[in-house]
Amino acid sequence: MARLPQSYDGVVVTCPVTVPYARYSTEATAWWAGRALAELARASGISHRQMDGFILSSFSTAPDSAVGLTQHLGLSPRLVDFVPLGGMGAVASLRRAARAVQAGDVDVVACIAAETNGIHSFRYGLENFSRFSQDGVYPYSSGGPNVSFALMASQYMAQTGATREDFGKLCVAMRYNALRNPDALMKKPLTLEDYLRARPIAPPIHLFDCVQPCAGADGFLVMREETAKAQGLPFARLAGGIERYNGFPEDPIQLRGGWGMDVDTLYAMAGVTPGDIDVVNTYDDYPFVCMMQFEGLGFCAPGEGAEFVRAHEFTFDGSFPHNTSGGQLSVGQAGCSGGHLGLVEVLRQVTGAAGARQVKGAKLGLVSGFGMINYDRGLGSGAVILAQGSAVE
Repeated sequence: MARLPQSYDGVVVTCPVTVPYARYSTEATAWWAGRALAELARASGISHRQMDGFILSSFSTAPDSAVGLTQHLGLSPRLVDFVPLGGMGAVASLRRAARAVQAGDVDVVACIAAETNGIHSFRYGLENFSRFSQDGVYPYSSGGPNVSFALMASQYMAQTGATREDFGKLCVAMRYNALRNPDALMKKPLTLEDYLRARPIAPPIHLFDCVQPCAGADGFLVMREETAKAQGLPFARLAGGIERYNGFPEDPIQLRGGWGMDVDTLYAMAGVTPGDIDVVNTYDDYPFVCMMQFEGLGFCAPGEGAEFVRAHEFTFDGSFPHNTSGGQLSVGQAGCSGGHLGLVEVLRQVTGAAGARQVKGAKLGLVSGFGMINYDRGLGSGAVILAQGSAVE
């Protein structure tokens, strides 16, 4: 293991907000970002004009930019960053914001993911996602990630013995959790039989293995601990964090992400072990990707994801609480907000603000990020551990 990074002492995360998702929207991304910013101001009691850092994660801002939105939203920050990293957006935004606060460059950073979704938005986004996608996927009349992930899922199943029943167990548990989340788009219970009967999309990927594209926004604030205390805000401490891009490039087919290269650093920074974690939110663009993360983050050995799934329940009130909001597979995927969904959920959990889906006694949570697939692999892998600093009274 390399030398441990400096700790994030003195930096806290607070004010998880969600602008409820909608299947389609005629509003621009700036509108969704503005609503999230207003919610952050309301929740914190800090005017948006006093927030001197602004980090935006989005795929749909064009022709606007992050710096352009400072004028739209009435901000005058000392720090602006744009993090169009999809499922890695929250992990990356939090780590950048934390270091800026720690260095004294800024006092309060608003980290927001916002996305609109018109009738043709998803198709336009896929057409222009990457040169790899244009060259390697579109010539075969297959736009988007489903076919690429189907190839990865097939290989994962062949090498590990994972089955569609294993994937279905995760999807059913996430839907169970989502039914306690008023912001989830999916409102109907899901049974394993429903999952197994669903129509194929790109076998072994079937309907309930796929996220629902939508519009929405999520956000949180990063600040010094004394600022949060002065405002009377419940908060979590950032105990550890890792990022890795294009991990294990030698693998001909991606069956692992970059977590395995840095996971020892993650737990060493936090001074904990995988067994200490009370709640886990993985990036769930497909259920087998959750299993890759269970392995890469040390909850089970490489190749043992299927056995791990068969041994646990994954509901908020069962063994190994996982994606307690319902995850993207049941809440929806609002573009880059999909990466923020897990972070705001774990922040709610460790501060005791998760309502009907609260994990009893949750004080330590892990959020992992994954994404930015070109053709044959997701390039971004990361994770953070949040520790309860103060809880909702």
